Amino acid sequence: MKITIHRGANQIGGSVTEYEHKGWRLFVDFGEQLPGMPAPEPLNIDGLTKGDTSKSAVLITHYHGDHIGNIHQIPNDVPVFMGNLSLEIQKITSNQLKYADSKHSNLLKRLEKTVPFEAGKAFEFGLFKITPINIDHSAFDAYAFKIETNEIKVFHTGDFRTHGFRGKKLPDVIDKFIGKVDYVVCEGTNVKRSEATLQTEHELQQQFEKDFQQHKFNIVYLSSTNIDRLFSLYHAALRTKLPFIVDSYQKHIMDTIVSNNHIWSEAELYNYGKYKPLVLMYDKNNIGKYLVSDKFIDFLKEKGYVLIARSNPRLDHLVNNLPGEPKQFYLSMWNGYVNNPSSPSYNGHLATSLGKGYLYRHTSGHCDMESLQNLFTQLSPKAIIPMHTDAPEIFAKLFCNQWSVTPMQDGDSIMLH
Repeated sequence: MKITIHRGANQIGGSVTEYEHKGWRLFVDFGEQLPGMPAPEPLNIDGLTKGDTSKSAVLITHYHGDHIGNIHQIPNDVPVFMGNLSLEIQKITSNQLKYADSKHSNLLKRLEKTVPFEAGKAFEFGLFKITPINIDHSAFDAYAFKIETNEIKVFHTGDFRTHGFRGKKLPDVIDKFIGKVDYVVCEGTNVKRSEATLQTEHELQQQFEKDFQQHKFNIVYLSSTNIDRLFSLYHAALRTKLPFIVDSYQKHIMDTIVSNNHIWSEAELYNYGKYKPLVLMYDKNNIGKYLVSDKFIDFLKEKGYVLIARSNPRLDHLVNNLPGEPKQFYLSMWNGYVNNPSSPSYNGHLATSLGKGYLYRHTSGHCDMESLQNLFTQLSPKAIIPMHTDAPEIFAKLFCNQWSVTPMQDGDSIMLH
């Protein structure tokens, strides 16, 4: 088997990996650059975007743009496989964004031809056998894959962590569906960010509960597709008896999770409690604004609230017109979006919306190094190939005492024996 990392060997984002065996090609992800990063030259890959594609297919690990964002460039005759619920969430997101970004109209068309798979159910494509397993990540319904031929077994981690609500189950899932492998192709997002995983998602939820007990009027800036965090905040608001407010897009995502028969459907976290979220209504008489009635204002004055916000003019106008002083603002996503105005990732609108007195409440969607060590011990590979990292050399130094680590450069290929 030959592996080629077309992009992602020495950067976070834009992931594209190829496995080739006797003319059959299996690509994992076809992502775009992270927000704010310079756009690279489009990838023109033989067997994927050009040439003979009759023996090619694509696996999508999850719906984050740096893993799925360019699949509309893939010809329709190339099968694209994706987790069932992850696929539904991306359809909701692309439908929401299609009027603001024409790329999402093209994504929607490609998603209609995407083939769903289920966790733990192996399937075949050509000479490859693929076993998808569900993993914990800041995207819901994210997957890692065991990719097998007759001679080689590879575990492709995708993006994952063990400090989320579902992360502790990973060793059992590995034992049941994966076993030992020959190679691990592994994300290394946090090799330079040891502080990124200091809190678990459960500890973060407890922190929010304490915050909501102290503050009556709360506004949390959060990625709408960080579903674990969204439901975590919802239940923290329930326990502190504060109304939980979302817009119709966020409510659609929450309803999809609650109504879907996924493997965690019985967990309290992914179900509604005593009351459902309140949904913001558009003001038909004022385009670009939400309806804020006197009755709604009086209700919020009395009860308080937790509002899940996004940085846009409509939400800014709403926040300015909501009752309550002081209002407590929170950032519950990566702080690189607001810390450094000279950074390409800087989001000036978000920084302005947050103001100066916000509380930072976040934990990473990616794995810590101790958990990577435990994973490698369990999988017992001959070699590890790092990707989805901006520090492959640091990754190699961390683990080379116990395993053979093979850092690559974008475009490099190696034969797996």
